[in-house]
Amino acid sequence: WDETHFGKMGSYYINRTFFFDVHPPLGKMLIGLAGYLSGYDGTFPFQKPGDRYEQHNYVGMRGVRLYRHVSSWLALLCFSVQMLELSRSLPAALLTAFILIFDTGCITLSQYILLDPILMFFLMGAVLSMVKCNSCADRPFSASWWFWLCLTGVNLAGAMGVKFVGLFVVLLVGLNTIYDLWDLLGDLSLSLVMFGKHLLARVLCLILLPLALYTAMFAVHFTVLNKSGPGDGFFSSAFQSQLIGNNLHNVSIPE
Repeated sequence: WDETHFGKMGSYYINRTFFFDVHPPLGKMLIGLAGYLSGYDGTFPFQKPGDRYEQHNYVGMRGVRLYRHVSSWLALLCFSVQMLELSRSLPAALLTAFILIFDTGCITLSQYILLDPILMFFLMGAVLSMVKCNSCADRPFSASWWFWLCLTGVNLAGAMGVKFVGLFVVLLVGLNTIYDLWDLLGDLSLSLVMFGKHLLARVLCLILLPLALYTAMFAVHFTVLNKSGPGDGFFSSAFQSQLIGNNLHNVSIPE
């Protein structure tokens, strides 16, 4: 059922048809982009689970262009987190990667048009970026420190932009940041000015940057979906007047 739902959402993006859904737009936009780049024309109806795709080019949306690549990266990310930062044990890192590679659930999720592989990619990316940034604590404000801190913010925005359950990794990074700042505050050799710089850097990269990217996702969402569709009724008359094909299109709406 979920493949039918998210496949239809991807078709809406390809056809630029406005819709309303409970999830943020990033994952569905990536599904639509994968279909568009692989030649899918957005005409399959996605009416019920089990319908045959027949001549429709669904391969890009279902596996080759996006999901298999993302799922492959998950094993590499898990290996990197374990080997380079957490356990620093090659056997433990290999075991973690093999467990993920041969997990039936992950294999199944990677074969269908779903948001979960994309979500897991951003979740693991955020964790890896966070631990890599922690490893640069002895050289704050260096290029590598800024890179991993900014990449953590980008991955947080990606996780939130796919599903709201991505807020759990935001909580993880937030708790880690609070612990880190508390530790810095207790360092008597660190001036208050330097502590303020640490605090400002984290506000910029872990709060303002993700919020800006998250807002930009919706800006792209509303720019692409400019035609009337099944989601019109959830919004105001003034908004509906901006949708091509709507009965209120270009009608003057008094404030």
